[in-house]
Amino acid sequence: MTVADVKKSVEQKMLKSIESFKVDLAKIRTGRAHTGLLDHVQVDYYGSMVPISQVANVTLVDGRTIGVQPWEKKMVAVVEKAIREADLGLNPATQGDLIRVPMPALTEERRRELMKLVKSEAEGAKVAVRNLRRDANEALKKLVKDKDASEDDERRAGDDVQKLTDKFVAEIDKLVQTKEAEIMTV
Repeated sequence: MTVADVKKSVEQKMLKSIESFKVDLAKIRTGRAHTGLLDHVQVDYYGSMVPISQVANVTLVDGRTIGVQPWEKKMVAVVEKAIREADLGLNPATQGDLIRVPMPALTEERRRELMKLVKSEAEGAKVAVRNLRRDANEALKKLVKDKDASEDDERRAGDDVQKLTDKFVAEIDKLVQTKEAEIMTV
């Protein structure tokens, strides 16, 4: 392994951490409806648990309502039950073979709770990025110890890893600000 390999590896891992954080943020609901809220809802489909998108068409009816249309008529009740039990605070209503999922308005207290959740998720992502920095620095020290790299190379690479860390932490902060504005918009 070379110094360049260490830098490339840590950058890829940090990018994955950011992507994971974005997925976690998408699960936190705001006042508006979006189909991504139901992405992780699992439905019992003939004995196996599958994502809701594999048994139904998930669309936006309007800004505050998600429409779920199961492809099989007998799946309507099962899908509705799965949404209700997903602990998202949603109360679906069936109209024929269409399940309407209205988004309840967020109270001020709930908005504050969501902000705390967003900040704790952000802190987790920052810790992951910092742990990757630590691992990269240890790998660089090992290269110097094994005489595969010079101390100057290690110092330069360490500075580059620190710059990457700062860049990704700033990206996390930016994502948090965006989500904060989204949640606090009434």
